[in-house]
Amino acid sequence: MSEIVLHAPFAGWLAPLDAVPDPVFAERMMGDGVAIDPIEGVLRAPADGQIVSVPASAHAVTMRLDNGVELLIHIGLETVALAGEGFIARVAGGARVRAGDALIDFDLDRVGRGAKDLITPIVIASEGARLSIDAIDRVVRAGEPIARVAGARAETVVSMSAEVATRILEVVGVNGIHARPAARIGALLKAYTAQVMLHHGARSADARSTVALLALGARQGDCLRAEARGPDAEAVLEALAAFARDRFGDDAADAVATTPTSTAPGGVCASPGLAVGQVLQFRPAIRDVPRDGEGIAQERAALADAIGVAASSLGRGDIADAHRALLDDPALDQAAQRAIADGRSAAFAWRSAVEAAAQEIERTGDAMLIERVADLRDIEQQVIAVLLGEGPAAAPKLTPGTILIAHDLLPSQFQALDRTRLSGICTAAGGPTAHVAILAASAGVPMVVAAGAAVLGIPDGRTVVLDADAGTVDDDPGVGSLAQAESRIADRRTARAAAIASAHEECRMADGTRIEVFANLGSVDDASVAIGAGAEGCGLLRTEFLFLDRETAPDEEEQTALYRQIATTLGSRPLIVRTLDIGGDKPVPYLPQQREDNPALGQRGIRLGLARPDLLMTQLRAILRGVPGDQCRIMLPMIVDANEVAQVRALLREAMAQTGRADPVQLGVMIETPAAAMLADQIAVEADFLSIGTNDLTQYTLACDRTNAAVSAKVDALHPAVLRLIGQAARGGAAHGRWTGVCGGLASDPLAASLLVGLGVTELSATPAIIPTLKAAVRGLTMDRCREVAERACAAHSPEAVRAILTEDRP
Repeated sequence: MSEIVLHAPFAGWLAPLDAVPDPVFAERMMGDGVAIDPIEGVLRAPADGQIVSVPASAHAVTMRLDNGVELLIHIGLETVALAGEGFIARVAGGARVRAGDALIDFDLDRVGRGAKDLITPIVIASEGARLSIDAIDRVVRAGEPIARVAGARAETVVSMSAEVATRILEVVGVNGIHARPAARIGALLKAYTAQVMLHHGARSADARSTVALLALGARQGDCLRAEARGPDAEAVLEALAAFARDRFGDDAADAVATTPTSTAPGGVCASPGLAVGQVLQFRPAIRDVPRDGEGIAQERAALADAIGVAASSLGRGDIADAHRALLDDPALDQAAQRAIADGRSAAFAWRSAVEAAAQEIERTGDAMLIERVADLRDIEQQVIAVLLGEGPAAAPKLTPGTILIAHDLLPSQFQALDRTRLSGICTAAGGPTAHVAILAASAGVPMVVAAGAAVLGIPDGRTVVLDADAGTVDDDPGVGSLAQAESRIADRRTARAAAIASAHEECRMADGTRIEVFANLGSVDDASVAIGAGAEGCGLLRTEFLFLDRETAPDEEEQTALYRQIATTLGSRPLIVRTLDIGGDKPVPYLPQQREDNPALGQRGIRLGLARPDLLMTQLRAILRGVPGDQCRIMLPMIVDANEVAQVRALLREAMAQTGRADPVQLGVMIETPAAAMLADQIAVEADFLSIGTNDLTQYTLACDRTNAAVSAKVDALHPAVLRLIGQAARGGAAHGRWTGVCGGLASDPLAASLLVGLGVTELSATPAIIPTLKAAVRGLTMDRCREVAERACAAHSPEAVRAILTEDRP
């Protein structure tokens, strides 16, 4: 076909498409092109042709040149979110235009304030078109020639190295490959170029696709065949194998937290609690979407914009990360692009892609994976709302004491509810590991799931008793049942209110003994929540969140700023920063390590720090610079003996000299190995404090891998052997005047408080949400009673016997 000259649609800086800060354009997902950063507010036709479409928001235009090539011009980035503000279209679809004709007027200042960036991509959207660009990176005038475009071109075949590697991976995580592991696999693979496929029986999945990974239906104990093709095939499989041994980054605690606590014929407990209230049936309307599109380029641009807006509106946390991974999923994108190429609208294409993915997951028959379909439905609705120019669907109007009943509930729908009027939730479908269940549990809202279709027939306004602990909904309670439920609710409310009211007071036992109650943190947001809950400091800052899911290690400045921000949030309260606890079980691309058959016993924690003193020294300096005065405390993970502490003490002195820090800084250790517990009296000579990590101490003491389903049930921190080691560690520290705390999971169990205090522990570092209840439990104790409980527990023969002692002792 004939070659057509493209003229600059407005004056500005002509840049390569690579300069556009959006991968959809920069990576040429929509096609080749150029970009202009405009200095005037009139978009003109770059050549003769016909207007294909202009969206209602007037932020873009698609035109067909006289040689048949379609051209998309997209004014700025994420400008669809402006909903037309600042734009005036001068043409409509079907209009014939000549080069230089005004197409769109826009307010340069107004659009510039609202856009992510004003740089404007000019993209060749037709398959097989050939673009030749004139001199780049220069100022151009409106109407000045900038490129030439021709029609058909020969296909270019990009060949990949024929090198292929395979590996068998065992799925060890309790919940198999669900949304979070799938998203984290995709994040891990970003550092590699090889194509990676996972095969499970007759099913196969692109390992970079969250949706495809979910559809594998891989459960705990399944074996997958991983196949990598490319120059770094062996390296990517090595990293993937190590990641598989670490449950693909899925914390074992998550599996415990999402296990249903009880079931009944009515349903399953997703979030514990008891509620009495009036029913409101929630039946959200399904948005209508246009079937046919207004041109391939236009619809592709609209979908890319909408996905970008939806992604930017997500917050932080595992659920947001899982949704973000789904929005970025290549399988969903490819399915939607195929539908758009067939003439469908962006909204119709997106809905079709999501529906196909949902059906694929449902065909696995895996109940837990099917719960992830709600996440797909959620991102479907969010993107479609943007495409239609609508806000989120209106939340149901609740009255005080509402028991909301629905077929299922999406995470975004839950977040839109008025919690002050919500007493409980019951869904006919869903499951206890669904993300909405996690949100409900975090908010303290009782929730029953999988209750069956019968609950959808309970009329609005009827008074019901929702007993989430039992997994039941009584839709016809008698007077006696109502009175009993109200009494139980009142007792719980009174106890909780009292705990919250005194949560910010100093924690002392009934006999005056001081017990510090700190919080375990993993972010700045955690610090704010902890202070609000009454935490007296941070007993464990997990710094791994700074180092994971990235291609390079955080530098000293980034670390310093983060530690300073958390320290400021805590005020003058103590901040115990644990040095990097990472190793073969948590692979990162910038830290190459040899394969380890048993990463839990390999180069992790302080062992890695001493093997890589450059990383450790950078972190020590950042901590010293970011956390001031006596607030600053440093803790070392996976210590075995005093020699390791002495080595780090020498590095700390060097770091203090380099940063000019003169005031003393406490250096403590985590007691996570039986060796450290038994040698605590020696370690206490070098360390300023001890903190017991009961999770690792338990698995190492009992020789039971907590990720191994065959033995994980035996991993119980209340085992008498573990308790005796805790007592020995506390006595070893006390012999040298060192305090001993607990920052492991056992510290977050109020029932265990008397036992830990009786063993000699004087500081408990727990999850922020439990702090008010934990403080209330400690205030009811006396030291004599605690020591008696500890003595009986250490003499018991099993964890079950210990638990019975604690239950019997509970006031």
